[in-house]
Amino acid sequence: MRIQLLIPCFVDQLYPETAFNMVQVLERAGCEVSYNPEQTCCGQPAFNAGFIPECRSVAEKFIGDFAADDPIVAPSGSCVGFVRNYYGQLFTEGALGRNDNLPVATRVYEFTEFLVDVLGVTDVGARFPSKITYHDACSALRECKIKDAPRKLLQHVSGLELTEALDCEVCCGFGGTFAVKFEPISIGMGEQKVLNAVKLGAEYIVSTDLSCLMHLDSYIKKHNHPIKVVHIADVLVGI
Repeated sequence: MRIQLLIPCFVDQLYPETAFNMVQVLERAGCEVSYNPEQTCCGQPAFNAGFIPECRSVAEKFIGDFAADDPIVAPSGSCVGFVRNYYGQLFTEGALGRNDNLPVATRVYEFTEFLVDVLGVTDVGARFPSKITYHDACSALRECKIKDAPRKLLQHVSGLELTEALDCEVCCGFGGTFAVKFEPISIGMGEQKVLNAVKLGAEYIVSTDLSCLMHLDSYIKKHNHPIKVVHIADVLVGI
């Protein structure tokens, strides 16, 4: 199957290795991966900050960048959730000849849901001998309804021990601009998430979203906690 690669802004700038690892996993699963180097942002930061006209302009470019009919796959439930659930609000009068049911919004998938729900793949032949706990990123869980797919993939990773935390569905505290506007609350939420994972004896916190992991990693490093963060694509590429 041919797919289009959507690489979120912060992944492109801060975690490009995760994008390359995702490509390896997708190719291992039989996908032909295409990447449009002209792609930019999906528009979510501007939308969340209230800059709707600016967001609409960015989203129009996004629609053009992903005009092909192939599925669009991203290592981020956040970007996927925004395109899937909010583009219809941006273009209620239609945009670029499209109606409210924008085709691009029906073709965009988060990486793990695409593997499991579209390709039917749960075992990618990975090995990652570590004890981990999984964090349900808010956008992936609440906006994309992704719960089982990442766990099915992790359960088939050789040597991996998955231990569920009681607060696995609780927000990590990042929330984009929330972390800036409400810094003390954001830090407190991240602290709770990290300390609960440490109590489990987990070596890694794994998630679908690097925005969550970036937030947690900053707290971990500042307080020298004996735990690390890793995106699920970086786990699944392990051999």
